[in-house]
Amino acid sequence: MKRTLRLACATLAVSAAASVSAQRYLTEVFSDANLTITNDVVYGTNIDFLTSNLATPNLVTEITELQTAVTLGNPIPAAYFDPSDGSTGLKVTNVRMDVYQPDQGIDSETQRPLVIYVHTGNALPPPLNGSPTGTRKDSSAVESCKRMARRGYVAVSMSYRLGWNPLAATELERRGSLLNAIYRALHDVRQCVRTMKAEASTYRINPSKIVVMGEGTGGYIALAHTTLDDPAELFIEKFRPDPFNPAVSFIDTVQVGNINGFNGNLTLYRPNGQNGETQFCVNTGGALADTSWLAPGDAPMVAFHTVFDPFAPFTEGIVIVPTTGGPVVPVQGSNLFMELVNDYGNNDSFTNLPSTNPFTARARALYGSTQTHGSTSVTINTGVEGLFPMVRPDFPDPALEEASPWQWWDQNSPIAQTVVSPGPPPITANIASLASNPDMSATKGRTYIDTIMGYMNPRIVCALQLGPCSFVGIDEEGYEAGVRMAPNPANDVVYINSANGIIRRYRVLDLNGRQVAMANTNSTNFVIERDGLVSGTYFVELELENSARVVRKLMLD
Repeated sequence: MKRTLRLACATLAVSAAASVSAQRYLTEVFSDANLTITNDVVYGTNIDFLTSNLATPNLVTEITELQTAVTLGNPIPAAYFDPSDGSTGLKVTNVRMDVYQPDQGIDSETQRPLVIYVHTGNALPPPLNGSPTGTRKDSSAVESCKRMARRGYVAVSMSYRLGWNPLAATELERRGSLLNAIYRALHDVRQCVRTMKAEASTYRINPSKIVVMGEGTGGYIALAHTTLDDPAELFIEKFRPDPFNPAVSFIDTVQVGNINGFNGNLTLYRPNGQNGETQFCVNTGGALADTSWLAPGDAPMVAFHTVFDPFAPFTEGIVIVPTTGGPVVPVQGSNLFMELVNDYGNNDSFTNLPSTNPFTARARALYGSTQTHGSTSVTINTGVEGLFPMVRPDFPDPALEEASPWQWWDQNSPIAQTVVSPGPPPITANIASLASNPDMSATKGRTYIDTIMGYMNPRIVCALQLGPCSFVGIDEEGYEAGVRMAPNPANDVVYINSANGIIRRYRVLDLNGRQVAMANTNSTNFVIERDGLVSGTYFVELELENSARVVRKLMLD
């Protein structure tokens, strides 16, 4: 994909080192061969509500045994980890994460920003959730984490505890069950953040530059993590079993813990000296529990949302259970809450990005437009900087409106072929998910992740101050500038050709912006010799006679 790097300042006051720093996070500077992926890292241990029997007659005794073991630092008895062991009703699980990072033997940066990816799945495991997706190993999760790691971030794809009852008889029962599931998952996110901060030196991360990125259900969780910071917010009307009794919430903190996941009978998390704060939020296909949770000073936000999403409302509406179609809880979607994010000034760090970036231009071109599918029209709000509305085709019946065009899966996998509705005709998880993603493919999914990366990363760079915010994009090929560089990757020499005039000089810089080679050229064609440079990623900065600069990524084998 071709993008162009320019400097907004005509005097070129921004240093080449700063330009390279920005490029590190805007474009892929590492290859898959340069990545280290560590799977199944335990970041916490807590009660598993999916497999526990909370009606066990020994509940109080088992709670006491678990809490005592954790407080004293003793091992939890093995029976609690085994769902098939009937000697305990409560069950415990190790919650795990996969860590994606540039190989520390190649990457010398020690203060790398961290991205924590929270997967989709309706807070139930596949195919129980009616879908082939819903784990930290989903194609979209793995692809996104690899892309962020190739850009120089450390990326974590985390699991979180699942379990609620979408088949409950009443909307209030379903609501209470789901709200508690999201609340527990929020605790898991904060535990993951605290664990990574405690291991900052191990993973070479900057603990003050952390992004939480959620997809689908993970989007709800990421938004809740970013905005729920006051215990009183658990007692808004929709969180109360009796709307006229403001003293009782569906969330019983005595049982499930405070908003940080501590001090509840049914939570085992303990403080480790770190906080769970993060500095940027990305919502991909989720919604916000309530706009009253938003406040000035919240972390900046970016949101990706299909305009006619049938499950998570684009503007506002009722969350629908995908497996049953049953209503659960009213929420606000990206089209609404992003107005408040901007009104509060939380996205000011990137509001003035120029529209020359094609992804920025596309999003802004949609603001204020009205989209129509059949008899339904949706107007995309203005003043929603940070929102990328995704407009998808109006597929004919029996297809549903589209929710997650960035997803794909193996249609022939055992989970995809599991029957989730007997019919007739029987419906598999694959068929059920194709209804809201009818032209699903890996190529399509990766194309939409292209868009997510292209729109999101410049805003992360601006908000977290990872580089100058005066860029308009990056050209990995250089063709728009009329400059060609080949071969790339290279072994010994690189040939440069300019169709746009003389190149005065070139500089070669490493990933940290250090100059490792330089020469005056005053030519339209010349050769750069390898001259002992080690294998890896570099940037070639070319200064043209009109004072324009082109920065190109170079891979040396």
